[in-house]
Amino acid sequence: MNKKFIYMIGILFSMSLLLGCDNNIEPTVPIDNIVNEAKLTDSDSFVEEGDNEESNTYICELEDGVYLADFNTDSSMFHVNEMCDGKGKLTVSDGKMTIHISLPSKSILNLYSGLAEDAAKDGATLLEPTVDTIDYKDGTTEEVHGFDIPVPYLDDEFDVALIGTKGKWYDHKVSVSNPVKKDASNSDDSDKESNDGSALKGDYTIEVTLEGGTGKATISSPSAVKKTDDGYVLIVEWNSPNYDYMIVDGVKYLPVNEEGNSVFEIPVKSLEGSVDVIADTVAMSKPHEIEYKITFNSDSLKEAK
Repeated sequence: MNKKFIYMIGILFSMSLLLGCDNNIEPTVPIDNIVNEAKLTDSDSFVEEGDNEESNTYICELEDGVYLADFNTDSSMFHVNEMCDGKGKLTVSDGKMTIHISLPSKSILNLYSGLAEDAAKDGATLLEPTVDTIDYKDGTTEEVHGFDIPVPYLDDEFDVALIGTKGKWYDHKVSVSNPVKKDASNSDDSDKESNDGSALKGDYTIEVTLEGGTGKATISSPSAVKKTDDGYVLIVEWNSPNYDYMIVDGVKYLPVNEEGNSVFEIPVKSLEGSVDVIADTVAMSKPHEIEYKITFNSDSLKEAK
């Protein structure tokens, strides 16, 4: 029992003694009202000893690190890019969570952690976009907007507002769930490890440029080169895993790797000028052969370390 309540009981007891001494004295305030006021004030301002006050503070139980997590929204107009499989990169540091998502385009200009009416107020802290590069299955690439969104808790919905090119804020409910910690082999800095590294080794390296197709497909530059008795073997690594064969001088070559972006070893007689090739992609509705030209920068030829 807290001190304030005891104090009020003491007052009531003293008043009862006074009234008992002189029956002609009438209390100016009804005793019932005093008791009710004491109870109301006590319950509103204090917690009985031993009771636990409910807390709204969420405690993150994830250890610090980087996770892949599902990013769910309430609208088909607001979702992660199709190549992200509905997921974002969740980073946990000192118990605070932030998820990075890549969107389908640059049509969303800003996000806000909260409601649209607050986002529109002067001085509101808006989430600024990043520019993310997406590699599509057809071998094309595109720059889209990405955002780092603070995550207050997992599994339950929270408010995120967005503004697009029309200049109007919209409310949305989002949630983050199913975090799976990324290991080193899945990190962005080790993507080439999926090719086991062996396919990318050579005696030399040389800078190359790719022409043809839609102009969005690329190959790694500099590329590795192996010396042979008849010339050279150029190691071509595409920016997509969906090339299933290449044709050089009428001869078909298959990928030398099973995972990651498609890698081929193709013969070239000289590292000057260019070589015409055909690459088949299975990313479209049906396989499609595309003509390309690989041009060498002979001045960049270096012995591999």
